[in-house]
Amino acid sequence: MVEVFTGRTLVNKDGDLVDPDEALRNKVVGIYFSAGWCPPCRDFTPILCDFYTELVEEGDPPAQLEIVFVSSDKSTHDMVEYYHDMHGDWLALPWTDDYKHELKQRYKITAVPKLVIVKENGDVITDKGRKQIRDRGLACFRSWLDAAEIFQNFNG
Repeated sequence: MVEVFTGRTLVNKDGDLVDPDEALRNKVVGIYFSAGWCPPCRDFTPILCDFYTELVEEGDPPAQLEIVFVSSDKSTHDMVEYYHDMHGDWLALPWTDDYKHELKQRYKITAVPKLVIVKENGDVITDKGRKQIRDRGLACFRSWLDAAEIFQNFNG
């Protein structure tokens, strides 16, 4: 049960509405607080794309990982443009959903970019996802998976 997004609706890059309980079940979840106006965000997002692509899209089996983008952009238009231009094929919380403020409070987000890695119930595995990906690359996923206490089908 992915309690952190229960009762919310997420979107994918095609604009389809996605049920978080289904999409995030049995996965390590990276909540990516980011914004298009922020140079460090624009610097890190392509690195996160490569990480996600290698683990999820090219993984066999695909890694039990999902990213949810929570925008700090100034408008829906800005968020959608940044999401489509730079982000991987992951999910996003709609810009109009005020839940983003609650998430920022819950995970003590004072600046972006911030990648918080959480268990299915929303408990934090690490709030240093960005640093870990930069320092350790794909190897950090294994430690997140071990900490997540979920059924594993990952052989990497």
